Amino acid sequence: MCRSIKTLRRGDVTADDAEVRAAALQYVRKVSGYRRPSERNEAAFSAAVEEVASASRRLLEAVAATHPARQVRGG
Repeated sequence: MCRSIKTLRRGDVTADDAEVRAAALQYVRKVSGYRRPSERNEAAFSAAVEEVASASRRLLEAVAATHPARQVRGG
């Protein structure tokens, strides 16, 4: 669906808030069909980005706590 959203769960490196928010923004853009919403829709768009970012952060924290990411092996 959103090919430009990168995987945020990678090894021991924790995604920072900017990466989580950028992924949330890409997701909301895709779902809403707006690259940039009109002034009338800005509040709903911004709220959705924050909700998706918050849910993403909770998911990343929960998954990391119960199932660490696979280690990448050198070759």
